[in-house]
Amino acid sequence: MNPIAFLALAALTVAAALTVVLHRNPVHSALGLVSTLFLLSVFFVGLDAELVAGLQIIVYAGAVVVLFLFVIMLLNLQVETRRMAGPGIVMAAAAGGLSLTVLLVRTMQRAPAAASPAVAPTFGDTATLAEKLYTTYLLPFELTSVLLLVAVIGAVAIAKRRI
Repeated sequence: MNPIAFLALAALTVAAALTVVLHRNPVHSALGLVSTLFLLSVFFVGLDAELVAGLQIIVYAGAVVVLFLFVIMLLNLQVETRRMAGPGIVMAAAAGGLSLTVLLVRTMQRAPAAASPAVAPTFGDTATLAEKLYTTYLLPFELTSVLLLVAVIGAVAIAKRRI
């Protein structure tokens, strides 16, 4: 991938992720999440992993975000009013973020450029991915689905108590 295109996509991805965190409207935050997940799939296309990019769009940007939107609508969340922290806390957070950025940039400048590893001929193959997903990573795959199910049940239980 072209470095300029990579930096442009990275900036867009960070902006979309900040929209998720900073927006007050939960529906707009969910739409920012869709944008972030779609831009991540563009990175996968740049890495020649088209299958993973397609799965990213179908599973995460499609199904999971629709699930989040159903929960948001079920809970009838309104725009959240937030009270800003004092100026001292804001300045401390800004200084911490700036120092972390400087630390990351200096570390990346000092790191030697690594050679690209050789890609296996079966890289991105559906059969190889399915074998890994349903053998090696079966437990995390199933735990993720159970976690999403528990989150939906919890949201419904919380919504029923308010009525």
